[in-house]
Amino acid sequence: MSESPRDLEERTAVFAEAVRDFVRGLPRTISNIEDVKQLVRASGSVAANCIEANEALGDKDRVMRFRICRKEAKECQLWLRLLHTGENTELENRKAALRQEALELKLICSAIVKKLE
Repeated sequence: MSESPRDLEERTAVFAEAVRDFVRGLPRTISNIEDVKQLVRASGSVAANCIEANEALGDKDRVMRFRICRKEAKECQLWLRLLHTGENTELENRKAALRQEALELKLICSAIVKKLE
């Protein structure tokens, strides 16, 4: 996640891919299994709604899609926070990087929404 693509569609897709790669290494606890399901859905939704925003039928639709992106990125922050890494330092570092990327995506979407409104 250190080198983020400049294109937002690509950046959100890379984020969703990185989430999927990260969750493969997590301990399989009951809470992780449930939280991972939510995280995977939310991260994919960030990417999908970014594509939808860029293909929007009008300004209202575009704003709504970026609002959804922002909401889903915020949800990703929560699900990442709740995941247990089993005290694995490498997983903790990857989780922190993903949380940071989710924060940055949320802030980018917020700025876009503010500009479009």
